[in-house]
Amino acid sequence: MTRPLALVTGAAHRLGKAFALTLAQRGFAIGLHYHSTSPDATVQVIRELGAPAYPLQADLTDPAQIERLFADIAALPHPLAVLVNSAAAMSRADIRTITPDEWSAVMDLNLRAPLVCSQRAAQLMDSGLIVNLSDVGAHKTWSGYPAYVVSKAALEVQTRLLARALAPKIRVNAIAPGLVLPNLPPEEWERLTQRIPLRRTAELVEITSALEFLLDNPYVTAQTLTIDGGYSLL
Repeated sequence: MTRPLALVTGAAHRLGKAFALTLAQRGFAIGLHYHSTSPDATVQVIRELGAPAYPLQADLTDPAQIERLFADIAALPHPLAVLVNSAAAMSRADIRTITPDEWSAVMDLNLRAPLVCSQRAAQLMDSGLIVNLSDVGAHKTWSGYPAYVVSKAALEVQTRLLARALAPKIRVNAIAPGLVLPNLPPEEWERLTQRIPLRRTAELVEITSALEFLLDNPYVTAQTLTIDGGYSLL
């Protein structure tokens, strides 16, 4: 029996890598999209798990490269069943001075790319699951990251719109993690951690298990699963 394919964008590191490994353990062949960071180490781990792994390079801010990416996917000997839109940019800026180019750079990757990837994936899927990676920041006013929080808030709306448009063949959901992998100075990271009601950051498995829930429950669509230890209460 031919293994179904799961495509994970931004799969070379951080949460994208964790999602790819989880899907490989679930029996999927894995398409590992990357931009500049090679996923060779992740490819090796996935193949050691006995799953086929295909590194696929593309700049997702370029629609023409997304077209090429999905042409490559269509040529693989596996039917596309899952798309995880994990690639994203989180750039610090001030909303009073952010330039149009800086704004567009974030929006093109965080919002437009998941839309175009979802459109192309839907053309290849007989049935399937699309999962967008949002963020608890979608509902926060993180003044240092204005384009990022706007892009993630819009991504959650886009998730619901796609879920309605692509039903019943394809389900579309989102996962919104809280603090998981450090991306701030240590003292700031520790300060934020101590404010969380559960007083700790998430383990990777606590985020990837949300993806497994979406795989296992075929009656869930148009939802954003927030996995944040209560951070959204603040």
